[in-house]
Amino acid sequence: MSDTQTDAQGGGAFDLSQFHGVFFEEAGENLANMETLLLAIDEASADNESLNAIFRCAHSIKGGAATFGFQDVADLTHVMETLLDRLRRKELGITVRMIDTLLESGDVLKHLLAGHQGHTGEATDCSELVARIGALSSGAAAEPGATVQADPAGAPARPKGERVLDVEIGPMEQPQLADHLADLFAEIPGLGTFEATDGGQADARRVRRFRVVTVVPDGELLDLFSFHVSREQIRIVTAPDAVPAGRPASDAAAAVKDAGSYGFFDAPPSAVAPLAPVVAAPVPPAAPRAAKAAERPPAAGGNLENSTIRVPTEKVDQLINLVGELVITQAMLAQTGQALDPVVHQAMATALTDLERNTRMLQESVMAIRMIPMGMVFNRFPRMLRDLAAKLGKQVELQTIGEDTELDKGLIEKITDPLTHLVRNAADHGIELPDVRVAAGKPALGTVTLAAAHQGGSIVIEVRDDGRGLNRDKLLAKAIERGLSVRGDQMTDQEVYALIFEPGFSTAAEVTDVSGRGVGMDVVKRNITGLGGSVEIDSTEGHGMRVSVRLPLTLAIMDGMSVGVAEETYILPLASVVESIHLSADDVKSVGGSGRVVEVRNEYLPLVQLDELFDVPRTTSHTGGIMIVVEADGARVALLVDELIGQHQVVVKNLEANYRKVPGVSGATILGDGQVALILDVSWLVRRARH
Repeated sequence: MSDTQTDAQGGGAFDLSQFHGVFFEEAGENLANMETLLLAIDEASADNESLNAIFRCAHSIKGGAATFGFQDVADLTHVMETLLDRLRRKELGITVRMIDTLLESGDVLKHLLAGHQGHTGEATDCSELVARIGALSSGAAAEPGATVQADPAGAPARPKGERVLDVEIGPMEQPQLADHLADLFAEIPGLGTFEATDGGQADARRVRRFRVVTVVPDGELLDLFSFHVSREQIRIVTAPDAVPAGRPASDAAAAVKDAGSYGFFDAPPSAVAPLAPVVAAPVPPAAPRAAKAAERPPAAGGNLENSTIRVPTEKVDQLINLVGELVITQAMLAQTGQALDPVVHQAMATALTDLERNTRMLQESVMAIRMIPMGMVFNRFPRMLRDLAAKLGKQVELQTIGEDTELDKGLIEKITDPLTHLVRNAADHGIELPDVRVAAGKPALGTVTLAAAHQGGSIVIEVRDDGRGLNRDKLLAKAIERGLSVRGDQMTDQEVYALIFEPGFSTAAEVTDVSGRGVGMDVVKRNITGLGGSVEIDSTEGHGMRVSVRLPLTLAIMDGMSVGVAEETYILPLASVVESIHLSADDVKSVGGSGRVVEVRNEYLPLVQLDELFDVPRTTSHTGGIMIVVEADGARVALLVDELIGQHQVVVKNLEANYRKVPGVSGATILGDGQVALILDVSWLVRRARH
């Protein structure tokens, strides 16, 4: 913790560390926004709006970092600000080298912030990067601020743009706390000087007075001061005996406008009381701060700041868990209500119907809280593709479709790595070198497309490229070389394309730091199927390839089919169920004494008898039953059960967290009668039956 924070706490001020989490979160958002804006800039015609937005991102990070004592972050963002300020003032022309350096600076800032969060113990030396940014900043005309002028009154020379300000702080219950503001100027290089002009004594109104000499705009001073004292207690005026060098006299409100932005935890300038070159009437000590804040004019842009709130993910998860318990309780009540006479208990029946409807609406609303647009994932790929294309010597652009399509936050976090691998594969294996594309009649610029859309109760994410596509013969030859079992011409294209999901399978001619080791696609498929999803490949040689990933919208609640086996009830994911067929003992065929199969539409499927697999006890002998055909990983098997109970939504409970990992079981749920039912892992059942 910095000396400023320690001293402030010793004097009774609040602990700034309580705001670290919010700062880190907002800093991450600013860095992500900065990266997106930098990647979208056209070097030939950079617009002022984008440059100003990038400057504000760096400025906000610097303000928060300086306040919390993260000096390395503040120093780096300070030199970034200098470069960005010259760019937005058109004193320099933006170049690709500048964009690359600013992107690199964003990466370093992420590492520095991770270090302050305790995520990495590795120190980062930014001196070389800071020097490079400084060289870029001075690469054109000399900085106007570097000139020095003499004061007309014969005062010592000072830098152009420097201002002398009088600052009043108060009224305050403990006026001596204002002295902590001087520590900010001592800790932040280039901020200026801050001296008391009242001899360290407050007046009768409990107001302290200071003289500030600085080149920093008033808006930034307010950003820093408001972490130690309330913004309503700060008044800044131009010192009557000071003539700012190289700048006409103006009121402080104009200075706020010049600042161009407002920092961490601030209200927008329109929400701040105007700063005039006269001292405002004092606020009575007894007036509550909240009451004073209510008197301010509304912020420009309506209630934007009040339209969202930050809630920890743990609280949302707890809420979803409670709603799941409510769904189970409602199902129990509904089952109990079925035994009641609706004529005698009409009011109860009506209440149960209302409860079911309201529970479903509540469940849908709460689940929507965890839904996040796919744009949160897509936004990280432009930078990755830019760097990868430069390394490979290719020209690649990224197109995104369906960024507003929403997916559960838990799935968003788990699907990011598989998508990253698919995008890298598209750029490395799919997109050809520019001269090869031109020779094939294609534009030199290749395209990778990321698309997302809802289909039924699932989300489909596609990674497409317009590159060379897959070569069927080459895949088959590689499979034979690796000793894989292939049927040659009898295999469909999709079956051949699926060979790339085999562990260690790679058609790359050489191993690079990008790909070629045959590690990844098998992991991609395993991760996707582990989320209850599926992945398919389609390709046209010479024209490109498409990988389609289908996922459930959420892992917390699923549509299931209940089946009965003896006295047990099992749940099958409805998305995996193909059909159900009545089965007699004569339909089952034995295969060499090692297993049984059943013919379904000229295809023999392995038969899995669930009572034998899970050792379910039976009190009576059983013949015949119902066969349910399920599909996973592109293969089908038949499950033998006693009865179909019905279809309904079930709340998924983590069995591993509450008991232990059970082979063939992916989770559990509680039925309406209070019975626990196991949710079967269809992928495991298919793999076991096939191998």
